[in-house]
Amino acid sequence: MKLISRNLSLLAVLGFFLVSCGYHNPYVYTGPEKVIYIKDWKNRTSELGLDSDIYHSLVKWYQKSRSIKITKDKSSADLILAGEIISISLPSLSYGSNNTTKEVKIRLKVRYILKDLTSDKVLFEVAKEEYTEGYVVDDTTAQTRDNQEEAIETIVTDLSQRIYQKTLVELPKL
Repeated sequence: MKLISRNLSLLAVLGFFLVSCGYHNPYVYTGPEKVIYIKDWKNRTSELGLDSDIYHSLVKWYQKSRSIKITKDKSSADLILAGEIISISLPSLSYGSNNTTKEVKIRLKVRYILKDLTSDKVLFEVAKEEYTEGYVVDDTTAQTRDNQEEAIETIVTDLSQRIYQKTLVELPKL
């Protein structure tokens, strides 16, 4: 009982410290409400559904902040986010016995822009950004496909997080 009481006291002190030191979640925008229209990304690759995956991932990130709303109606938006999937490649990295591929690294190239529709000001524009993620080629096709999908999901999440964080840096400047 003494140990539980001591642990609870320690948690209370830690909680008080976090609150009193001004800790805040850096992934949340708390400024004036902004409405973002996310345009469908152009997908110049043969990877079907990649544009949709990016859209849904971006929406998840923007929903972390109560002051940011997503709309499908451009006329009601304050900001527009548009992007393009330039390319995706799956080059071989390493080889096992008999020159069989053991690992593949996906390379995804994108470009995107965030623009304030009221002032016509570009908040940020990235002409070319590359993301890479490796995955293991397994003996079974199904497992290899699962590994590939997981690698693509990691890239999409990293891309969305980066765009979201850049947005959070730029919004207070408006």
